[in-house]
Amino acid sequence: MSAGCATDPGHTADGAKPPAATEGRPAASTRVTFVPRQVTLPGGDSADVHTSSTVDGELVVPENVDHLGWWDGSAAVGDAFGSTVIAGHVDSATGGVGYFARLLSIKKGERVTVRAGAHRLTYRVASVRSVRQDALATRSAAFDQKGAHRLVLITCTGTFRPGRGYDKNLVVIGEPLGLAR
Repeated sequence: MSAGCATDPGHTADGAKPPAATEGRPAASTRVTFVPRQVTLPGGDSADVHTSSTVDGELVVPENVDHLGWWDGSAAVGDAFGSTVIAGHVDSATGGVGYFARLLSIKKGERVTVRAGAHRLTYRVASVRSVRQDALATRSAAFDQKGAHRLVLITCTGTFRPGRGYDKNLVVIGEPLGLAR
């Protein structure tokens, strides 16, 4: 046996008992991030969120008008940077009025909560604006992943054109109220 080694694994080299190990736990400053699974708008109504991806440069939103789609290329809820992008239908010919029709009456300053299991983050609506659909991805910065974290909710609005859909998108930007927990 080499010098300085304890002969009893339960004691130090000088025969003293080592201090008891403490149980590790995350620091209060640990950032919680999560994939959104539910959105609650002002008034308390909630909708399920499913993971959505882009196909040919277009975000594929769940067909069910009562479900929302989180863009899998966007930030997770609680990330330090980037936009958490969630889109949904305002309506459809077969499904009727969609959950995101509620966005048509949302106001600056109202709160939106995003959840997944026991985790949640509440956002304050900072802006509500309408943009042309052809400008949504290129000039609205809705999909921007640079800058401070924010929530971006997107649905259709404007004039409905048979065979072509709506001519605009409603973009609601929310700023986080604290950190996700």
